[in-house]
Amino acid sequence: MKTVSKLAAVLVGLSLVQGQASAQASGDLVIGYSMAKTGPYVSLAIGNEIAADLAVEEINARGGVNGKKIKLSKFDTGGDPKSAVTAVRRFAQDEKALAVIGPFSSSECRVAFPAGESAGIVQTSMGSSAPGLTAGFSYGFRNTVDEGIVIDEVMDTLSSKKIPSSNAAIAYGTDDAVSKSIGTAVLPAVFGKAKSNLKQTVDFKVKAFDLSPQVSQLVQSQPDVIGVGAPPELAVKLAVELHRQGFKGRMIGGTTIADPDLPKRMAPGGEGMTIGTTYHANASVKSKEFAAAYEKRAKAAGLTRTEPNQMDAATYDIVLMYAAAMANAKVSGDAANLAKERTAIRDYLSTMTNLKGVEGDISFNKDRDAIKPVYVIEAKGGAWSLVATRKSK
Repeated sequence: MKTVSKLAAVLVGLSLVQGQASAQASGDLVIGYSMAKTGPYVSLAIGNEIAADLAVEEINARGGVNGKKIKLSKFDTGGDPKSAVTAVRRFAQDEKALAVIGPFSSSECRVAFPAGESAGIVQTSMGSSAPGLTAGFSYGFRNTVDEGIVIDEVMDTLSSKKIPSSNAAIAYGTDDAVSKSIGTAVLPAVFGKAKSNLKQTVDFKVKAFDLSPQVSQLVQSQPDVIGVGAPPELAVKLAVELHRQGFKGRMIGGTTIADPDLPKRMAPGGEGMTIGTTYHANASVKSKEFAAAYEKRAKAAGLTRTEPNQMDAATYDIVLMYAAAMANAKVSGDAANLAKERTAIRDYLSTMTNLKGVEGDISFNKDRDAIKPVYVIEAKGGAWSLVATRKSK
């Protein structure tokens, strides 16, 4: 059954690419788009396509870039690493794309970045945040912030607000790459830096049905904070069981659980949960306008989540980055200049400073991870409430 589902995801991706008129032949500027609209990340990634389409349509309505329209060539990887490699090779070789939006996850980036490096084409992830994945890849970028930096900002905020955090515990999923990285590497380092006493660590399968034994261990250790390495669905299960067993502290986490609907889904168990995210709908006029446009599209598409999350915003801003890079390099999209123009896009992004995005001002650090605002938010009354705005490094 697993093999069949993987094959189905590949066929879906192929069907999205096949049947499109050749954008290269029509003179459009082609951008590949590795989506994860099916598979394990669907709750976070389902709206990314809306964000990408919005950005492209807005740019094209203003005349495009260098007098040409941007066209997206889409491939649904289903969140599968092998499909992510297939996608970048197809974009680079068959579609003659100038750059690639995505892939979504850290597990995909781990194998797609080497493939993109070999092809000499930029990929910029909107979701990956496991530490160190861009190391050694000059064409691999992430419009995300390292989870260690994000959760550091959360802990610093708790300290500045004098919220108890001296005793800590960790709960993480073992069968998801980024969740495991957060649980085994990121959170121990963060708690160590904050001089929090780590009293307990528990792990579980992401699809585990019963978390009561692990939660019992957590509650008995009486931590002030529980650091969570988990996707949204697992975080909801954990919050519900912690509430059932009478936990009085708070959960903390990073961008992997920055789901707009999470407080409502956890309530009342997630009350007080504090996380870091790189998008907040009310941060600026630009972010508010994006949220309104996204909501209209999401409702028309019949999506249950109509508020954009940080991955949606990151996807939108990646399109803006590529448009700025293509304009700066005066790209033509001609096959004869393809390698040179792809490298020019890479070089622009490497030195890009304070691009005005819906997330805020965005630059890239030496590791090609984004430098942008981190919004520390708290679950309160079934919704996220802004606690502090900080700047990543």
